Amino acid sequence: MSSVHADIAILGGGMVGLALAHQLLERHPGLSIVVIDKEPEIGRHSSGRNSGVLHAGVYYPPGTLKAQVCVQGARRLRAWCEAERLPVLACGKVIAPQAPELDGQLDLLLKRGQANGAEVHLIDRAEFQRRVPDGLTASGRALWSPGTCVVKPKLVLQRLQQRLRERGVVFQLGTRIARVQPEARTLTLQNSSWAGHVLTYGYLFNATGLHADRVAQAFGLAQQCTLLPFKGVYWQLDPCAPFHFTTNLYPVPDLNVPFLGVHVTPSPDGSISLGPTAIPAWGRENYRGLEGVEPWMAVQFLGDLASQWWRNAGGFRRYAREQALHGLKPLFLKAVQALVPELRSEHLIPSEKVGIRAQLYDRRSGTLVQDFRLEQGEASTHVLNAISPAFTASFALADLILDQSTFTSI
Repeated sequence: MSSVHADIAILGGGMVGLALAHQLLERHPGLSIVVIDKEPEIGRHSSGRNSGVLHAGVYYPPGTLKAQVCVQGARRLRAWCEAERLPVLACGKVIAPQAPELDGQLDLLLKRGQANGAEVHLIDRAEFQRRVPDGLTASGRALWSPGTCVVKPKLVLQRLQQRLRERGVVFQLGTRIARVQPEARTLTLQNSSWAGHVLTYGYLFNATGLHADRVAQAFGLAQQCTLLPFKGVYWQLDPCAPFHFTTNLYPVPDLNVPFLGVHVTPSPDGSISLGPTAIPAWGRENYRGLEGVEPWMAVQFLGDLASQWWRNAGGFRRYAREQALHGLKPLFLKAVQALVPELRSEHLIPSEKVGIRAQLYDRRSGTLVQDFRLEQGEASTHVLNAISPAFTASFALADLILDQSTFTSI
């Protein structure tokens, strides 16, 4: 069986994979790079279903990988989008407590944001009402992030793919990996347009998002970890509803669990999204109904959720009570009404937007992993838990991955 060689193989055609290709070429022009994805087009999953919010960097404890890359990454991606003349909505973000007892969390978020280099300010009720006239702050204070903006993820991905192709990057789409041989640095491909279907590589990056743990395990890594899929369902605000949102409106999140809560997001196209939920999905691509259900995975997921309930690490039971049932419209509505009291059920219209959050779970410690995690293998780096703010931070995250990898110029 004949083979084809590439200096770099990148598994996964999402934002992290494309950013890795971009930053590799910035550092080492002339590398031969192939991006492999099982879908016929890029952005079918997490990256293309992203909210498009370029986050400010206020949520993450200083010193974490997320804190190291979010602020710089958001600025770089925004500048790149503006240089490419892609739509960018410079709308900012307000974070408001939905209950008086959450007011103290604003001070913690302010300190985190300042430590991480974000531009953030506390505002009073008068300024809050000026920025979000239809919103509510339960304590009279809120946090304002003027630099937060919103982009169109699919347009970003498509333009980045175009630029990478112009620089010689090869995209093998609709291609699956039948076999990996890490010691030989080879991949046996299925449905590839390359004759022979065997790829040899100098170095490999696993940025497969929803399936990153399974790929890493094929390389003998991350055996104690699994990705738990949480479904993010959105609703759209009816254009005829009597509300006018010109900025993102977020609740103060429970910082013990890696979910930001249901929020209001304006889009560059003028639409307003509300969501997402963070409800268990019964398959890694279980977007709707029985589509993509994985029965054995669902059984394991239920076991992992039961273990989390029993341990109650980080107040998991609170998440289960408050967020796990937001897939039901009345409970979703109640969550949004904590920030927008006058919202009614008839103001919500179904949205086609739905995504899956690939949340890493460490079975050894019995905890949901909050930060990005990188695993180093034989001539390979595996990006696990590439959840928010991975899209926001993509260029800076790619640099961090390269700096921490064992890759050297070939």
